[in-house]
Formats: sequence, structure tokens, C-alpha cells
Amino acid sequence: MVIEKPLVENLELLARHVVEGFIIGLHKSPFHGFSVEFAEHRLYNQGDPLRHIDWRVFGRTDKLFIKRFEEETNLRCCLVIDTSSSMQFPRDEKKLSKLQFSCVASASLLQLLKRQLDAAALVLFDQEVNYFSQCRSANSHYRLLTNELQKVVNYTTENKPTNTAAALHLVAEQMHKRSLVVIFSDMMDDADNIESLFAALQHLKYNKHEVILFHVMDGAQEINFDFENRPYEFVDMETGDKIKLQPQQIKEQYQERMKEFRKMVEDKCHQYQVDRVSVDLSQPVDQVLHSFLMKRNKLM
Repeated sequence: MVIEKPLVENLELLARHVVEGFIIGLHKSPFHGFSVEFAEHRLYNQGDPLRHIDWRVFGRTDKLFIKRFEEETNLRCCLVIDTSSSMQFPRDEKKLSKLQFSCVASASLLQLLKRQLDAAALVLFDQEVNYFSQCRSANSHYRLLTNELQKVVNYTTENKPTNTAAALHLVAEQMHKRSLVVIFSDMMDDADNIESLFAALQHLKYNKHEVILFHVMDGAQEINFDFENRPYEFVDMETGDKIKLQPQQIKEQYQERMKEFRKMVEDKCHQYQVDRVSVDLSQPVDQVLHSFLMKRNKLM
């Protein structure tokens, strides 16, 4: 489904439409079985899911044991959205910005969680955390979160940098119970903060949260650097710095640096067992969510 920009004005209605489009294909909850506590081991039987094998025990005993779990409570999910100025790219009437994509996807996930009677929280941040809700499952709470998303979906703030590390550390400290933490960001933090950013992801994992990163970027311009062969003035949306150049003069170098950056993010996510979803704004929101949720269904 192609989402026209004016439809973003009614985020809740749009989110319901997106969810209705792919919920039929989900035979079970894509998040079912996450909120559980380890109970004991038992011997592996043929046909048991391989993901439940305790490989550390296998390494010590050379025998296959299955981890058995006890259900704890309904899922707790915290949606974390980067609202810094770089997320407002591209400012194109024909295409969703990274922030708008994130808001539509988040509102859709809220609809899905609401159907499952799960609890949700919302965090909005740029250089500081601007909104941090409680984690609840009431219908009124879900309406409140959707309204907050509606407020930021058409943000046009200037020169708002990001401090993703500080926001994620705060989430790790404030979410006291094991939760699913879903992050929407372009990861365009200051180069000096990259290591602290990944340390924050590690903090979330250390506190036993499951972490999913939707790495949102515009494939055409941010990744491939596709511009007409004419002079441009490029403006850093977070600092206001400007530079004039001919895109073709640096395109190859830019693409190589961007490839290295994306590979670094991918490797770090793999290292810290963070599920990274690479998002290109050319993909419709429902297509991205459907592919991701179907993948989770198959793994569970």
C-alpha cells in the first residue's frame, strides 16, 4: 500500500489500515513467548525447536538439553523514536520522511500490541529525552501514545542534534522489567558518540531486554547519493553547516564511506544480538512491517 503524505494527518486511522492489511497473514503473535522466565532443563527430543537448545550446556556435557520456560506476564514493549532534525529528511511532499515513516510504523505496532492486550511505552528524543510514557495496556493509554505520535509526525525543527546513547541508557535504567525495546533511528549521531551509542545498546541487552533497531534511511539520496550532475549546496540538518559541491566529484568516496558506516552498524548489532531491520524509504511501511513480522513468525 502506497501511503500518500496527506493521510499522515490521521495517524490512528492509517495505522489501523496498515495493520488490517497484514494481520491476516500472521498465524500467531510475532512477539508471543518473549516475556518468559527460565525454569529448568530437559533432554532434547526430536522435533523440539532448535532455538531452545542450551548450547553452553552442550559444550560442557556433549548432550542436548532444552531450556524450559514459564510464562511471566503479557509483553511489555517500549517504542523509542529519534526525532532529531536529520530524521526529518527528506522534506519531499511525495515521500515520507524518516520521522514520518517511524511514526506510521510505530502507530501500526501500537495497534498490533493493543490487539494482543500487551503493554506499551513511548520514548521521543533528540539531544535529550522529550517524552517518556509509562508502560500500560489500557485503551486510553494507547490513544494517548498515538496522539503523541501525531504531534511529532510533521515536525520541522531546525538544528536539533541527537544524543541516542543518553536516551537508550535512560530507557535501560527506567524499564525495570524485561521488555521488548524497538528503536527507530537513522543512527546519524556525532562520530565521537558512536562507541557510547553501542555501549548503550549493550546496556539494554545486559538488562535482558530484547532490542530491535529499525535503521531508517533514504536509499536514493543518503545511501546511493543519487543527485543530478549540477552544483548543490548541502546543509547539515542538525548543525546548519553548509557546503557547496558537485555530487559526482565525491559520489564514489561518499558511497564507500556510507557502506563502511552501515557495515559497522550491522556488525555491532550482530555482536550485541540486536535485531537490525534495514529500512529504505522507497519501501512502503506495510511492506517493511509485514516482512519483519512474518520473519519473526517463522522463527518462533
